[in-house]
Amino acid sequence: MTVLARKFGVRLLEPIEDAVQVALEAALTCWATQGLPARPGAWLYRVAHNELMGQLRKEKGRARILESSTHDFPADEDPPPDTFFDHEIRDGMLRMLFVCCDEAIPNESRIVLALKTLCGFSTSEIALRLFTTEANVHKRLSRARERLREVSPDLDTPSLESLEPRLSSVHEILYLLFNEGYLSAHAEFAIRRELCDEAIRLVTLLAEHPIGSRPETFALLALMHFHAARLAGRVAAGGELLLLQEQDRTVWDRESMQTGMQWLARSASGEVFTRFHAEAAIAAEHCLAASFSETRWSEIVDLYCILERIAPSPLHTLNKAVAVAEAQGHQSGLEVLLSVVPPPWLEDSYLWHAAASDLYRRCGNHERALHHGGLAVASAPTDALRALLMHRLALSTDTLECVEGTLLNCCISARRKQGLR
Repeated sequence: MTVLARKFGVRLLEPIEDAVQVALEAALTCWATQGLPARPGAWLYRVAHNELMGQLRKEKGRARILESSTHDFPADEDPPPDTFFDHEIRDGMLRMLFVCCDEAIPNESRIVLALKTLCGFSTSEIALRLFTTEANVHKRLSRARERLREVSPDLDTPSLESLEPRLSSVHEILYLLFNEGYLSAHAEFAIRRELCDEAIRLVTLLAEHPIGSRPETFALLALMHFHAARLAGRVAAGGELLLLQEQDRTVWDRESMQTGMQWLARSASGEVFTRFHAEAAIAAEHCLAASFSETRWSEIVDLYCILERIAPSPLHTLNKAVAVAEAQGHQSGLEVLLSVVPPPWLEDSYLWHAAASDLYRRCGNHERALHHGGLAVASAPTDALRALLMHRLALSTDTLECVEGTLLNCCISARRKQGLR
């Protein structure tokens, strides 16, 4: 898609996206019956290119575009090679991320555009990651596409000065891309390793480019490597998600941990300390701990306090409450949690109820633990998360029937709240 966008222009991003979708659907049918072609990338490019050309021929006012792209591509021809100036971003995907993050597009809309168009997120996955509704996602996407058509950003030679204001948005998109791989909202896959790998690849390229070679990029890359190191331990043999205290730390990737430490050290240059620094340091503490019980929870609490100051969010306070419970006692952790009035987007999330259930259980209030645990299970977005939360809830009760009864009541309550019958 990035090659087509560079060739035809970003104003045609929506029909390009449609053409790529047609090519992918054709591949599912053709490759299943005829086998994988010798050059899959060339095959997809050819089908998408020809589909786009067909669309353009049907529309008036596209003659100028067609003049420069008059021939169809044979199945064995590769996409035309890109050429670059020395300062340009040489990866098509990364370059398009910067295009989508044009300052003329509102920040929330540019993130939605990139996640949908470039990262392949579904509307529901975007809504979950941004704690918003699918209707809002559609509105933001529409605004972003309209604005792109108006501004027609340059795909070829944007100046370094024009890229710099977009860097923070690119960081956020890549952060969300990795998170979707680390704990996916996909119905069939709890973990999507390929998304984690792609996010790490893109951030590594960014760290090597003059516009991205700065401490916050290094910290983000360290964070990703620390989390990637633990991927193998996050699932059981049967594919179920495991709690941190249940994971086999011997299968954690020591090489990834070492790489994370190297990037974390590089991120210490200069006077900048960002949320990525704090989160990477927290992830490092978990990686370096020989066991769950030997984790330096007091240091993690201190880091969450810093994180709250530099990037205030009730999500950070929620995580701090869990760390406080480990470092200072369960009641102290619960007090931290109850000191927060969760906004609606968090109050309806499984994250809030899962933390509340765990802390109430530790404090001996099993009735409240069951209540919040049931709400957590009822609001979990995937079967894998529901199974994990059911497992966690069952560990704190005497019988599974008690859990199932609480869950049924919570599901009925949630459906009524949504106006369903």
